[in-house]
Amino acid sequence: MPLEILFVIIALVGSLVFFNWLMGYRKGYISFNLKYRYYSLNDHGKAVEEKLKNQGKSAVYEGHGYFLIDGETFMLVTRTLPMGGVPLQRTILKPLNKSREMATSKEE
Repeated sequence: MPLEILFVIIALVGSLVFFNWLMGYRKGYISFNLKYRYYSLNDHGKAVEEKLKNQGKSAVYEGHGYFLIDGETFMLVTRTLPMGGVPLQRTILKPLNKSREMATSKEE
């Protein structure tokens, strides 16, 4: 009996950690919800840029899901999850590591 309770507790904690990871609650990540749902990457990028500027950040949408925010490069990731029967589009801005940035700049 106590071992079963332990497994249930471990499963609950694991699922909570996974959900937080999936929703973008990690160090260095920027995550939020927008008022509207966007299907076009360009429209979504412009809406994210506007929201970040309203928050007082220096943000530039560079296209193809990439942003320059306060001197750092971020990539746009979206997650759609049902919340109360309604699909919720979660906007996550993932910071790119330095090696990725250097590889991208060498290609140009």
